[in-house]
Amino acid sequence: MSCSVAVCNSPVFSPSPSLFCNKASILSSPQETISLTLSHLKPSTSSPSSPSSAAAASPKSPFRLRFQKPPTGFAPAPLNFGSDSVSGQSPPGGVLKRKRPTRLDIPIGTAGFGAPASEISIATPREESREVEREGDGYSVYCKRGRREAMEDRFSAITNLQGDHKQAIFGVYDGHGGVKAAEFAAKNLDKNVLEEVVGKRDELEIADAVKRGYLNTDVAFLSEKDVKGGSCCVTAMFSDGKLVVANAGDCRAVMSVGGVAEALSSDHRPSRDDERKRIETTGGYVDTFHGVWRIQGSLAVSRGIGDAQLKKWVIAEPETKMLRIDQEHEFLILASDGLWDKVSNQEAVDIARPFYVGTEKKPLLLACKKLVDLSASRGSSDDISVMLIPLRQFI
Repeated sequence: MSCSVAVCNSPVFSPSPSLFCNKASILSSPQETISLTLSHLKPSTSSPSSPSSAAAASPKSPFRLRFQKPPTGFAPAPLNFGSDSVSGQSPPGGVLKRKRPTRLDIPIGTAGFGAPASEISIATPREESREVEREGDGYSVYCKRGRREAMEDRFSAITNLQGDHKQAIFGVYDGHGGVKAAEFAAKNLDKNVLEEVVGKRDELEIADAVKRGYLNTDVAFLSEKDVKGGSCCVTAMFSDGKLVVANAGDCRAVMSVGGVAEALSSDHRPSRDDERKRIETTGGYVDTFHGVWRIQGSLAVSRGIGDAQLKKWVIAEPETKMLRIDQEHEFLILASDGLWDKVSNQEAVDIARPFYVGTEKKPLLLACKKLVDLSASRGSSDDISVMLIPLRQFI
C-alpha cells in the first residue's frame, strides 16, 4: 500500500483553487509523485524512491502522496526524508521548508519621568514568563502566573526620589480582561500621583491629590485606542516619614505592627453594602453567581482603572489612608487578590515576619515566594503578586 498527499504551490498553504481541485485538475497540472511504501502493511516489489514505480501506482489509492512541482526558475530548499537527512542527499522535487519566525524577546523594561531619582524601575513581565522576581532597593517582589496564558499582574517601584532614600512610591496592579490596563497603570499611575502631590502638606490635600492621580490615569487609559479590560490597583507612597496607602479594587495593603496584622486598605467588591448601594443608586444591579457577587452579572470588583463598558458603576476613585511610621511598624505587604483569596492577613504576617526579625535575617524575597507558593498550594489559579517593603528605612 502507498500513501500520497497533494500540496499546492504556495509554501504557506494560502487558499487557492489548487487546494480544493477536482480529479481532472489534479491530472492536468504538472506534478511529481513520491510514493511511501508501508512495508508493515503490504510488501512492495519496487523501490519507494523510484519515479517509475511511483507512476505505476494506482491513482485510486486513498493514500497517494502528490507533491506539485515548484514554478520554473524557483529553487526551493530540499525537504529531507529519513536517511537522506543523514546522507546529505536531497530527494527529487524538493519542497520549500518554512522557517519559524524569529522569536520576539520582550525584556523587563524600565521607564522614567521628569522627577530626578537614582532608581526608577517598572516591571513588565513577559507573557511567556511564568515567574518574575525582583530584589530591589528597599523592597522585594515576586509574581507567579496562574492558569492564564499571559501574566496580567504588574508592579512598579520608584525609589530615592529627588535623591532622598526616604521618599518612594510602590504599586501592585491586577489586570482583568487582558493586560493592557494593568500595564498602563504600572507605567503611569505613580507618575500621575507624584505630579499631583507636589507641594501638598495637609492630609486632606494629599488624599485629594492621590485621588486626582488615580482619576487622571483612568481618563488617560480610556482615551487610548482599542482599550479593553481593567485593573485593580494599590499604591504606597513614602515621604517625610509618612505612609500614604491608596487602593481601587481588591489589591490589598497589610502592615505588620509588632507582629500584628493591620489592613491599611479595604477591598472594593460589590458584596460590600456601601458599594452595592452606590451601584444600585446609579441604576446598576448586583447579583451572585456560585457565591461570587458581580456587577451587571459580570465583574467581581467595583473599583479600578478601565472597564469602559461598566464605567458608570466601576469607578476609579481610590480610598486613601495616611499615617506616620514609627518603630512598631515593621513591614508592609502589597499583594493582589491571588494571595488574599487563600491567605489571611495575620497568616501572611506570621509567615513573612521570621524573614524580617531576628539576628539572622533572610532575604525578604524568600518570604514573598513562600507566600505565593502557599496560596498556589491551596488551589489558587489566579496570578499572584506579593511585594514586601521594610518600613523603618523611611523613618
